Amino acid sequence: MMSQTDSILNLLNIQDPNIKISACTDFSQAGVHEKLLSATLTYPVERCVNCGSTNLVQNGTRLTKMRLPSLGEQPLRMNLRKQRYLCRTCHHTFSAQTQLAPPRHSITRQAVHEIATLAKNSLPVKTISQTVGISASSVQRILYKDQRALVTPKELPTALSFDEFRSTKNCFSFICIDAKTHDLVTLLPDRLSQTIREYFTNTYTLSERQKVQLVTMDLNAQYQTFVRRLFPNALIVFDRFHIVQLAGRVLDHERLRVLKGINDHHDRNYKVLKSNWRLFHLAENQLETSQVKYYRGLNEYTTAQNVVDLGLKNFPQFAENYQTYQTILTFIRNRDRATLQQLVMNYRPNGTEMDTVMRTIQKNYLGIRNACLYDYSNGPLEGINRKIKELKRSCYGFSNLRHFFIRIKLIHA
Repeated sequence: MMSQTDSILNLLNIQDPNIKISACTDFSQAGVHEKLLSATLTYPVERCVNCGSTNLVQNGTRLTKMRLPSLGEQPLRMNLRKQRYLCRTCHHTFSAQTQLAPPRHSITRQAVHEIATLAKNSLPVKTISQTVGISASSVQRILYKDQRALVTPKELPTALSFDEFRSTKNCFSFICIDAKTHDLVTLLPDRLSQTIREYFTNTYTLSERQKVQLVTMDLNAQYQTFVRRLFPNALIVFDRFHIVQLAGRVLDHERLRVLKGINDHHDRNYKVLKSNWRLFHLAENQLETSQVKYYRGLNEYTTAQNVVDLGLKNFPQFAENYQTYQTILTFIRNRDRATLQQLVMNYRPNGTEMDTVMRTIQKNYLGIRNACLYDYSNGPLEGINRKIKELKRSCYGFSNLRHFFIRIKLIHA
């Protein structure tokens, strides 16, 4: 039958059988109520750790105040009395050791593990300190001491993803991940082309960089200027979401321009374009043609297809941009290179912002065509950027870039 001491050790997940609990009391300090465990650590020692002599005697105990993970919301401490030993041959003294904490440390490995776990959940240092029952300075020391902020894998992956994120002091930092495994490749303090070029050229040889076969990115012209020089054999693949997003923004701008030209806000056309704008971003095959639904802005029962037709009927320029947007949406979703080629060859400028979108597509035709050929995208990297934003928001920002990068590595671990 399990004893009371063994039950307490099992509850606290303490595996050392040489620790014996003698008492558990309530303790208050500076208005903080804690649970205080009194325990001893002793075991038979046959030889001196210094000279190997067997002429040993017990020489009292040494008190160590151990910090355990909180039990619920109540901090938990242990006054552990470690047995001391004296070697009568070399007169060397030493204490009993336990795996509960490293030598000459009072914070247990369990508490360190819980701090790292909470940090992975994007919690700020102050919240971690209150949860674990350890001071904020100790939490910072555990998280940031002897930790490297930069990531440098030994070998470059064959597929990379590039992007940037807002870091400290409203500056943008560069992030690169493995497009296949989504592991971090590097974090750089800024997104300047010179910084990125120097990092890859100084860290990896030309033969290593020649093994990179593919690089995914958004429609950032800055990256294109050095990717071909750094990775001569790599194909550029533009992210499909950013292509659709670019065309969708232009479609919205044209819709707002049409809205501003309608003076009667009770007009049906105005209501359709004002309240049901989401329907214009759906693919044509997703529009309901038979099921009748009540549309609140229009105050009518009709189908989604009728709503879109009403918004396009009297505005031919907006209708042209809508058809171009639908064509872009079609070749992106279906990975249809033939539709992309027909769009580039047959498009006629109409004097709107969609002309800029088409010039961008024509300029980056090969990268967009590669987006139809390969399954890689910047989606995983955008997910990491969302976690980075959540980390900044929960921690109320970072002033130390090194601490920020270490926390990014933790949440991505």
